[in-house]
Amino acid sequence: MNPVIGKLVENRIVVWSIQESRTLFGNGYYGKPLGVPKPKGTQFDTPLILDLIEGCYLVHTGKLKVYHIDGKKISFRGIKAICRREYVDFDTKYQVFQSLRDKGYIVSPGIKFGCDFAVYEHGPGIDHAPYLVQVFRPMEQMTATGIVLAGRLATTVKKQFILAIPKVKEKKVDFIGFDWWRA
Repeated sequence: MNPVIGKLVENRIVVWSIQESRTLFGNGYYGKPLGVPKPKGTQFDTPLILDLIEGCYLVHTGKLKVYHIDGKKISFRGIKAICRREYVDFDTKYQVFQSLRDKGYIVSPGIKFGCDFAVYEHGPGIDHAPYLVQVFRPMEQMTATGIVLAGRLATTVKKQFILAIPKVKEKKVDFIGFDWWRA
C-alpha cells in the first residue's frame, strides 16, 4: 500500500481523497468517515478523520504522510511533538496503542467509556469492542474504588476492563484483565 496523504487540521488529520480514505479504512479500520457514525465497509463518500495517535502510528509504519495546511510535510518526530502537546502521557499511551495495533487489534478512542481505548478484535461494524483499556504507568497508584468503578462500567456495557502497563525500558506492555462475576 502506498502512503496515503493527510492534512493536519487543528488536532485531527484529514484524508481528503475519497479513494485513499476507503483504502486506509479498508486496510485496518483507521479513522472514521466524516458524518458516518457506524460505517459498514468502505462504500462511503466522505473524507476520513484520524486521531493524532492513529496518525502518528500510520506515519511510523509508512502508511501515511501528513502535511500542514500550508503544504509543509510533517515528519514522524514532528507528529510526535504535536501529540505530546495534545495528549497527557502520550508516550505511554502510544506504546500501548502501538502494541495493540502491532498484535492486530483495532484500537479506537475510549473516551465515551471513560477510558483510554476501546479495542476491537475484528473492527467496528463487524463486532463490538470487547475490551476497554486504561493505561497506567508502572508506579502509578490505583485505588480499589477506581478499579471497581471501571469494572462496573465495563460490565454494564458488556466489555472486559483491562489495565495496560507499559514498561518503557523493556519496550513491552503488560496487560491485566479483570473479570466480574455475579454470585
